[in-house]
Amino acid sequence: MAMYGVGKVYGPQLMAEIGDTRRFRNRRAITAFAGLDAPPYQSGQLDITSRHISKRGSAAFRKVLFQITEVFILNKPENEPVYQFIDKKRSEGKHYYSYRIAAANKFLRIYYAKVNQVLE
Repeated sequence: MAMYGVGKVYGPQLMAEIGDTRRFRNRRAITAFAGLDAPPYQSGQLDITSRHISKRGSAAFRKVLFQITEVFILNKPENEPVYQFIDKKRSEGKHYYSYRIAAANKFLRIYYAKVNQVLE
């Protein structure tokens, strides 16, 4: 299975960090494993519109995901959904790290779906 941005270097790193994808219940579980999810905010008084990522997961896994998003940003493949998502977030005026995190999330969801489809 070939995915854009994942080659001979990042492919083995990605597989080593994730392991068997069947151990995750859903796509939110793998996102939490990467530490790209927003932590819960338990307050009935405040309405917070933006939060930082939790960083509870594997730092090496997040690094691989950010390196893969860098491939998308540098090569600008117009027909790839992750790059289209990056471009959309950029045009909305999002901060650099915001759209990188969002792109890593998008890539991870696509990867999870493709791998689970092959395993079934």
